[in-house]
Amino acid sequence: MDSFRPGKLHLDLMAELLSAAVRPDPSVIVGPGIGEDAAVIDFGPRYLVAKTDPITFATDRIGWYAVTVNANDIATRGARPRWFLATVLLPETGTDQALTASIFAQMRAACDGIGVTLVGGHTEVTIGLDRPIVVGTMLGEVERDRLISTSGLSVGDRILLTKGVPIEGAAILAVEAGERLMSMGVAAAELDAARSLLDDPGISVSREAAIAAATGWVTSMHDPTEGGVATALLEMARAARVGLRVRRDRIPVLPVAERLCAALGLDPLGVIASGALLIGVRTEGAEAVIEALRSEGIPVAEIGEAVPEEEGATFVRVEHCDPIPYFEKDEIARIL
Repeated sequence: MDSFRPGKLHLDLMAELLSAAVRPDPSVIVGPGIGEDAAVIDFGPRYLVAKTDPITFATDRIGWYAVTVNANDIATRGARPRWFLATVLLPETGTDQALTASIFAQMRAACDGIGVTLVGGHTEVTIGLDRPIVVGTMLGEVERDRLISTSGLSVGDRILLTKGVPIEGAAILAVEAGERLMSMGVAAAELDAARSLLDDPGISVSREAAIAAATGWVTSMHDPTEGGVATALLEMARAARVGLRVRRDRIPVLPVAERLCAALGLDPLGVIASGALLIGVRTEGAEAVIEALRSEGIPVAEIGEAVPEEEGATFVRVEHCDPIPYFEKDEIARIL
């Protein structure tokens, strides 16, 4: 039997594992499932929303990443992030007080920026690591009638995408593969522009998620992370048991990201894409959601629609349709 490669497990295998592992519990409103960004637990007048995610690609600003990407998945539920826990695993070589203090300072700054409190976790130097890893857990809360789930997407709903892709991936490439890219002729200014994407437009989607949810027209939201926007679209379809028709030419690929990916031979739609937000909206409310986002300075594009499941998930081109590719292994993992 072949060993698994780095990256996500196949969707079918994950579904099989989850079906065997999950015990029914009436207090669990949304449990583990393909494409579902966070668990939802009945806690009386409000729902508790919980998410855990590791940071494994990035090393620069890793503490800040851990808080931000976990908060994103809380926000996709229409919820407010509130409490954060972190497991910080440090390598035997290169770990000192300065590194550790830097990671904690990053987490504190990120928490302060979105009104979250660090409430616990664990820190250790771990055998076998060649880089720090931070595993974050974020808790939040949402009013019972304001909950949004990935599986809420219905046939006929429109699919929107904010900002562009791959914001996080381009920044990681500039940091982790910067010397290689410069040796291939990429200008230092291009790398600086890619690094700056972390802050402008940024990888947080909490603000746009709240704006979109407040319109009342949103049926589903999903945060495209590892495997890029292509994989996120498939996860969205799988969760809702629908098909998708997506206009590939309408997916906004950021120019600097496209150039870095082209230099390294990567498909930008398969590169980790935190910072963009996929939003499903009812047809009659699509323009209202678009206007709400654009009025707050958030770029957004309508890229497709949900169709019956039997029609599959496809990228529509001028003359033909192609199945949306699934990236079990993020494109970045091929070169790092």
